[in-house]
Amino acid sequence: MEKPSSSSWVRSLKVLFVGAALALSIFSTPSQGVLKHPKRNTIRQAVSNLKQSQRRWIQIDLSEQRLIAWEGRKPVYKVVVSTGKKSTPTRTGVFRIQTKLRKTRMRGRGYNVPNVPYTMYYKGGYAIHGAYWHRRFGTPVSHGCVNLPPKHARWLYRWASIGTPVVVQR
Repeated sequence: MEKPSSSSWVRSLKVLFVGAALALSIFSTPSQGVLKHPKRNTIRQAVSNLKQSQRRWIQIDLSEQRLIAWEGRKPVYKVVVSTGKKSTPTRTGVFRIQTKLRKTRMRGRGYNVPNVPYTMYYKGGYAIHGAYWHRRFGTPVSHGCVNLPPKHARWLYRWASIGTPVVVQR
């Protein structure tokens, strides 16, 4: 009898977890609020934990089109932003700044923008960055990123570091 490879073992474990998650979602009732909106609860818990710390963190409110830089429970900077349009929404969740680039080129379906200033990637292709090509802050106009006026993006870029938590919520 052959010993199962670690990849087949991991695959079997994944199938087991997916099956268990499916079973929970099928058999849970709407009255179980914890399972009803797990992402919202995760975001709320993260905000609560961050406010109890002295850490620097960034909060993005999609419904208000606002970004707030926090140090623990103290807001230290607020700015109006532009997030993703309905067709290209900004993802909600709890992330961390992964990469900082003083300037970069951003390309995607329907856009190719050189010299995007003060870019901080926090999840794949999603970033907080300056936007010199529009002045429609307060309105969702981006392809999923969080656009700030360049002057404000510079302040945030200098204030935040790799690993700074980013909370994106509605």
